[in-house]
Amino acid sequence: MIVERIVVGKYAVNSYFIMDEETKEAAIVDPGAQAHLIQRVIDEYNAKVKYVLLTHGHGDHIGAVETIRDENQAKVVAAEEEQDMLLDPKKNESLATIDREVAFDADWYVRDQENIKLGQLNLKAIKTPGHTKGGICYLLDKYLFSGDTLFRRSVGRADLYGGDFGQLINSITSKLYVLNEDVRVFPGHGPHTTIGEEKKENPFT
Repeated sequence: MIVERIVVGKYAVNSYFIMDEETKEAAIVDPGAQAHLIQRVIDEYNAKVKYVLLTHGHGDHIGAVETIRDENQAKVVAAEEEQDMLLDPKKNESLATIDREVAFDADWYVRDQENIKLGQLNLKAIKTPGHTKGGICYLLDKYLFSGDTLFRRSVGRADLYGGDFGQLINSITSKLYVLNEDVRVFPGHGPHTTIGEEKKENPFT
């Protein structure tokens, strides 16, 4: 298994490249901008991108989705609760965050706890609403891709469309803090952390 972080855009979004080494099947988590940087990593590994996995639909996380999807014939995965945001540039704030309007539909709207097969790898979609209505984290073995739900010593904002702070904290404590403490958390911005560290040190939870 290969996992690489690719920091993109003016908001320094963490996009992630995940690949099963045996089959070369890959996924991109939150291709927010600068598709050429993401595609460069894909090409370096000669990867077959099967999925674009969205943790949520804010503009800074979706700016390169269509380019990566079309270039690789990939399927876009999101939560059904996020559909209205993906389809509406005003709700996803793409003009404000990446200076152009973005609107598209996902190909696969996953359910909570649904598995996503990537070669020999299995990712689990964990719905964590609060930052947005359709926030998702993706669990892959001891790796958690948390989007803007959980950060190192912080949590996502809840003052934009679909946000609910109480729901966000409940999602973190009831869905994420029940995972093994050694699970490594790879957030949508900033450095990685672990579930154990955040349970002890995060001032918001």
